[in-house]
Amino acid sequence: MNRKYILPLFLLFQIIFLKVLAFFPAVVERFYSNGLYVSTSKVERLLFGWIPFSFGDVLYGILIIYLLISIWKTRKTWRNLWKDNLLKILSGFSVFYFMFYMLWGINYYRVPLFEKMNIKREYSDADLYDFTEKLIAKTNEVQLAITKNKNQKVSNPYSQDSIFTMTQNGYDNLAKEHCFFKHSVPSRKKSLFSLPLTYMGFGGYLNPFTNESQVNYKLPMYGFPNVICHEIAHQIGYASESECNFIGFLACIKNEDLYFQYSAYSNALRYCLENVYRKDEKRFKALKPKINLGILKNYKESELFWRKYDTFIDKGFHAFYDQYLKVNQQEDGIHSYSKFVDLLINYYKGKSI
Repeated sequence: MNRKYILPLFLLFQIIFLKVLAFFPAVVERFYSNGLYVSTSKVERLLFGWIPFSFGDVLYGILIIYLLISIWKTRKTWRNLWKDNLLKILSGFSVFYFMFYMLWGINYYRVPLFEKMNIKREYSDADLYDFTEKLIAKTNEVQLAITKNKNQKVSNPYSQDSIFTMTQNGYDNLAKEHCFFKHSVPSRKKSLFSLPLTYMGFGGYLNPFTNESQVNYKLPMYGFPNVICHEIAHQIGYASESECNFIGFLACIKNEDLYFQYSAYSNALRYCLENVYRKDEKRFKALKPKINLGILKNYKESELFWRKYDTFIDKGFHAFYDQYLKVNQQEDGIHSYSKFVDLLINYYKGKSI
């Protein structure tokens, strides 16, 4: 066989292999998520975590420049050498595909968290309304404890680097209850691509090739702790966005710092209110006056922030990411973020928040 066909054929093999692997989540959970990935991710964090800037972003920058140069150099060859050029692209993508899934992406196929923690998936409208009422009371309580004034928005006083360090407290406390959320060897970075991320509509991401948790440093600070806790959840091997929202919430509220707790409670409340609004607008209008005005001011702060960067770019990237999530075992696509409400409601059923 001609060597130029090997990697494109290997790409086909990988796609078929992952389709089959989806039927064996217990195997993935045992041998990859709790086996190989634990070791490889720690090695990556040891290698790159100490670097004060995002090494993964630098790699992406170099890759983008290389691709642009390659496109320019081959621009006149596509008519006569289209087949060779296509095989080169498929070969490169095959290597990228392999590295992505081997270093992190196979976590998409692990046992779902609701099964692992014996949490029900379904809830009634009454469950949602009751939980939202409790969450309003708790968020009001934390907001008032911080500001001493229910009409004042929360302004996080910490530096972003301090917040990175403080996240460990929440994960350490969470691991005492659920050992499978243990996190060690930190690697948390401010993304060098924060401005593009903002235009794309994203608060952060995990670099699967360096295992660095990347956060958009332009975000409103009151929500910053919740975002980094979400990205760390990806870092410890959870791929589902709804599960990472849930884990990030738990890690924030287990943190001894009130600003972390507020970041999580206010974020969860926003998702719950959106669900209430979709189900019963009258119920939403009845609940809204119960929320401290300071919390609503924080929501307005976020709304104004994202509105400044609202262009066709974020809509295009969200459409792409929606399809990406659907390909990777998340049927609800971009809407899977809000599915963590299912986990929250059923996790706290019969418990105080």
